[in-house]
Amino acid sequence: MRGSGLIEVEGVSRRFGDLVAVRDVSFRIERGEVVGLLGPNGAGKTTVMRILTGFLPASEGSVRVAGHRLDSDGIAARREIGYLPETPPLYPEMRVESYLRYAATIQDVPRSVRGARVEHALARCGLREVQQRVIRTLSKGFRQRVGLAQAIVHEPKVLVLDEPTSGLDPVQVLEIRRLISTLAQDEGRTVILSTHILPEVEAICRRVLLIADGSIRVDGSLEEVRGTDTLEAVFLREAAGRSERPDPGEAPDGERSA
Repeated sequence: MRGSGLIEVEGVSRRFGDLVAVRDVSFRIERGEVVGLLGPNGAGKTTVMRILTGFLPASEGSVRVAGHRLDSDGIAARREIGYLPETPPLYPEMRVESYLRYAATIQDVPRSVRGARVEHALARCGLREVQQRVIRTLSKGFRQRVGLAQAIVHEPKVLVLDEPTSGLDPVQVLEIRRLISTLAQDEGRTVILSTHILPEVEAICRRVLLIADGSIRVDGSLEEVRGTDTLEAVFLREAAGRSERPDPGEAPDGERSA
């Protein structure tokens, strides 16, 4: 690959026994890019995301985040990543502000700036009006905002978002999409968005990575990928004939981590 990017994935494979879930995956993502990670069920998206976020080691290859190798400098690499899994890692009995202070603490945000970081996350995610509310009393849209706030409270350079609008109503979907776009455009964060919703990619992303059977099938700008065809047609063509299988990288909800 040419040069160096904020995220560099080189020759990454992941095996689970005899099953090869991810095969020789390579890509580079620059600062400020918003990238849609697409693929049919069982394609390897979850495995790729868990490798990128340091929850799962690669069997082969390497991953660098902001110049730090995940295998040899994992703590520094993970400090540059904010992760929102499909089920946000929330504690429903906590109040919003207290939860974000806790999230900042476990992300090693220095005490001297912890309050300011929490305040910034509350403001950025539109949570000031509910910051003293107990999380379980919030609507799903607000709970998703709290999940995004915990992902940015330590001011990472990279956000990895897994189905961030799943289960939301149309108004909430638009609000979360706008919030994600703002985090990328105004603050220069790199965003990797994994979703099954193709209109979401077209609304937010400028680049597409499409994975099928554990390999990258498409990597290009949204305009290049669509060309004279629709994104849906490209997706169906690349996914056609691919066997649907469980992605071994998927963890039970109880194993998801903040």
